Amino acid sequence: MEFADLIKTPKLDGVLLYLPDHDNQQATVEGTLCITGHHLLLSARQENTQELWLLHKNIDCVEKKPRLMQNIVTGGIITLKCKDLRIISLEIRYAKEFFNVSSSLEALSAIQNVELEYPFFYRPMYAILEDGYTMFRPELEFGKLISGVGAPSSPNVAAINVCTPSTSTTAAAGSGSGGMIGIPHPLQNGFTMDAAAAVTGGNIPVCEWRITNCNKDFSVCATYGAMLIVPKAITDEQIALSASFRDGGRFPVLSYRHENGATLMRSAQPLSIQGIKRCRADEAILNLVLGRSKKGFIVDTWGKGKSNTETDQHYSQWKKVNRAIGNVSSPASILDSFGKLIDACNDISCTTDKWLSRLENSGWLNLVLNSLNASCVVAQCLDQEGSPVLVHGAKGLDSTLIVTSLVQIILNPDCRTVRGLQALIEREWIQAGHPFASRHRYSCYTPHQTRNKNSGATFVLFLDCIYQLYTQFPCSFEFSTQLLILLFEHSYFSQYGTFLCDSERERHELRVHTRTTSLWSYLNRPDVLQTLLNPLYEPNANVIWPSVAPISLELWSELYLRWVIDQRNIATTMAQIQELVTREKELRTQAIKLRKQALELSQEVLALKNDKDV
Repeated sequence: MEFADLIKTPKLDGVLLYLPDHDNQQATVEGTLCITGHHLLLSARQENTQELWLLHKNIDCVEKKPRLMQNIVTGGIITLKCKDLRIISLEIRYAKEFFNVSSSLEALSAIQNVELEYPFFYRPMYAILEDGYTMFRPELEFGKLISGVGAPSSPNVAAINVCTPSTSTTAAAGSGSGGMIGIPHPLQNGFTMDAAAAVTGGNIPVCEWRITNCNKDFSVCATYGAMLIVPKAITDEQIALSASFRDGGRFPVLSYRHENGATLMRSAQPLSIQGIKRCRADEAILNLVLGRSKKGFIVDTWGKGKSNTETDQHYSQWKKVNRAIGNVSSPASILDSFGKLIDACNDISCTTDKWLSRLENSGWLNLVLNSLNASCVVAQCLDQEGSPVLVHGAKGLDSTLIVTSLVQIILNPDCRTVRGLQALIEREWIQAGHPFASRHRYSCYTPHQTRNKNSGATFVLFLDCIYQLYTQFPCSFEFSTQLLILLFEHSYFSQYGTFLCDSERERHELRVHTRTTSLWSYLNRPDVLQTLLNPLYEPNANVIWPSVAPISLELWSELYLRWVIDQRNIATTMAQIQELVTREKELRTQAIKLRKQALELSQEVLALKNDKDV
């Protein structure tokens, strides 16, 4: 298929563009409309006028309203409801062009072939300083994670070795690595190397975990990555048996190790197969994780009575805890809630009471509250009980990842930094197999009956939870909320390949790491990074315990209301704060300099006095 086959009218003059504006007004621009393979452009070709540059992937819904004169179509208005929550209207004066443009936009925004998406065509106009695809390699990230390297909250954590299996080969390790060409790998040259030692530059004596390549061809679990961290005493055969016992093959894997040694694992729920009530290999994994602990916790995030869980008889040392995120039967239910929220936010004509009622009926803030509540329960088990925790819910692709990610942000200060958050998303979402392509194919504006059941807004819910933590601890995060908004946008539409596909297997098959550019490469450029930093940031090595009282929640107006309410005051305030912080640093530097000069002068006076006395 060629893009030209879908573009019936590539250029059209005299198009009126209605952009969302504040104060209940619309900004109107008349200009030339251009449709390319990936973008919709409109320009008035005049200075100081707004222009439109829109990725087709950003279009969530196309609505047509033809204009009739004596029952004859004479043009009309095309309304584009976008995944970044904008609503844009185009007024076209002629019937043929009206239908041509609308059909072209419907076709171009609905292309299913991943290789035709913009990231495969985009070439950055800047030098790539760091390859984002190799910044967070699994063996190095997990080596840091369990050894405490780079985690400011745990300088005295006991070093735990990550051992690679001695039977692994260089070829096996390399398969599925995508963009790791040219980067030394711990399994190269026929010898094994400790991943944590590769980070620290030394040998670490204790060995409790290992990297397994049993999923190198993605045959054990289609949604997991090629490299996984498992207990050293567990064989690859036991892993395969455990995978056959869990939904989608998602057997228990290491997610995080707290500074007190307590481990957080995640998996899918056990399969419901008649006649199969237990799996000894699965039990062995969890019993090994227990170690010296007398008990562990299995936290189910799906809902009591809706998911299968481990039997008390065979997991006697594990206490079952139900912390459902919400009354959801599928990820699409979360998107339904998100859609009701945005509908309420866009309704500027209703009364206050009605608006508050619609906000409550959306159920979105309840999902946020339940996510934070479940995460705090898991964090308490790890931090205060010192007990291992296994988190699962249904297939382990949605609510499970929300909880395991938020737990790490609460407990680990490194995850509250820019790079730490990037690494967390890479580990717990991208490499963990969250199906971004399926979940984000449709957003909140697509009618419920049109969306497929795999659509969702799980990642948006996760970002909103981070925002709630940010509002309660505004000085504990290195990044500003602008980074969260950028992540929201790029997870739906982007020129970068980071959020493409549903799993590492798909990204490996399409060679995404070598054919596209990483979002992390862009965000970590010094000039870009500077715009994402929080001026109030003060490194906080402590655990942050958020309030989960309903009154503590805030509507994320910077995202949900940014096309409804003027956000320029927020930007002005942040700029003023940045100026004050910069001025304070300058004054501190000047004060230190003056103190030094005063000390030198006092020493000179003292020396002169001594000379006079002599």
